[in-house]
Amino acid sequence: MIGDVHGEYDLFAKMLEFFDPRTQQLVLIGDLNDRGPKSKDCWLLGKQLVDKHQAVYLRGNHEEYFLQFLKKPEDWFESYLYNGGKETIESLLHTGATEEYSPTEIAMFIKTRYKELVEFLIQRPFYYEWKQYVFVHAGVDLTKGDWRNTDLHDFLWIREPFHTGDNQTGKVIVFGHTISPMLYGDMQTTALWQSDNKIGIDGGAVFGGSLHGVLLDETGIVKDHELPNMNGPWQPSF
Repeated sequence: MIGDVHGEYDLFAKMLEFFDPRTQQLVLIGDLNDRGPKSKDCWLLGKQLVDKHQAVYLRGNHEEYFLQFLKKPEDWFESYLYNGGKETIESLLHTGATEEYSPTEIAMFIKTRYKELVEFLIQRPFYYEWKQYVFVHAGVDLTKGDWRNTDLHDFLWIREPFHTGDNQTGKVIVFGHTISPMLYGDMQTTALWQSDNKIGIDGGAVFGGSLHGVLLDETGIVKDHELPNMNGPWQPSF
């Protein structure tokens, strides 16, 4: 599986060099868009991987941000731009589009020009199960008798209650969303975070950290491919 890409297309493409579609199931943990410069390219590549190789592309909170903006552009515009949406909008339209057009116009242009892509994003699942693993963007509600009853919002957004909660699901839960430097508490360590049968794979690539591509089998982690973002220093601004 591959962690949060956030528009870092070059890292995404490089990571895919380790992917063997003949023997491996690819899981994208969500958040292919926002903050980084090439959201459109990342989305199109993600769609291609689903169509061609039956990859599992999970919905992340940033895909959700984008879809909510399209539904209610005037309500969501400022918040979406603040959280990285400016880069996504400009990758879909052109540089300066967020200043040139109104939120309603931007949403209309995107829905008209990218109808198939938008429908594809709407269809993304919230989690994926394989063997003893659960793959999910943000986490699950560990207070539920059955984690599958987690509120859809929590699959995309949950943080501390999942990170610190007692995992009695019987599953190894693989997630992104919260960068591993934050999980480690030092805002520096970009390695995979592992605790209580939880594996955090978001190395903060878009902030100058690392993109993780993790190979799993029934016994655990076989290989972690960690690609550092060489385009800039570590700048965790969010």
